[in-house]
Amino acid sequence: MPFALKPSLLVLVLLLAACRSDPVNYHTLTPARTSAGPNIGNAEIKIEQINVPPQVDRSQVVIRQGNSGLVILETDWWGASLSDELHSALVDQLGGGTGPRKLGLRVDVVRFDSLPGKYALIEARWRLREASGASIDCRSQLQTPSGPTLEDLAAAQQQNVQHLAQQVAQVVNNPQRGCPN
Repeated sequence: MPFALKPSLLVLVLLLAACRSDPVNYHTLTPARTSAGPNIGNAEIKIEQINVPPQVDRSQVVIRQGNSGLVILETDWWGASLSDELHSALVDQLGGGTGPRKLGLRVDVVRFDSLPGKYALIEARWRLREASGASIDCRSQLQTPSGPTLEDLAAAQQQNVQHLAQQVAQVVNNPQRGCPN
């Protein structure tokens, strides 16, 4: 009888080991608060809409592979869908303003590329709209070098979002200058 239990016990141990899964790592586009977002003067900005390409608008982190490949990472996730993460990060950066000047912001992300060890890129068209209906349409292409880890990549994308918020703030504070370069 003890001899018959040993193979059964071995099979059970092997099955349990095969069922083990890697832990899921969660990332965010909202950095730890180390300083206030950009100054937007006496304006209050409402994020009206964020659009992200469907290939990357998911909770799983998507990275580029080569010239045409995409890899959906099963153990690295955003804290929410990418569009919700971007919305939260922009609210964090631009949502502190209060005042009589009410503005709406719409962001259409054209590209959201992530290449660990190379760079993080956000290319977006955005529209800043005054309550009067006047608006300005701009385009931003933000690229930040990234280290080899997913943490490095998330930090690079955080920097891209911060730079986007700074560009929006430039237009809010001086709309006569037009879009930033």
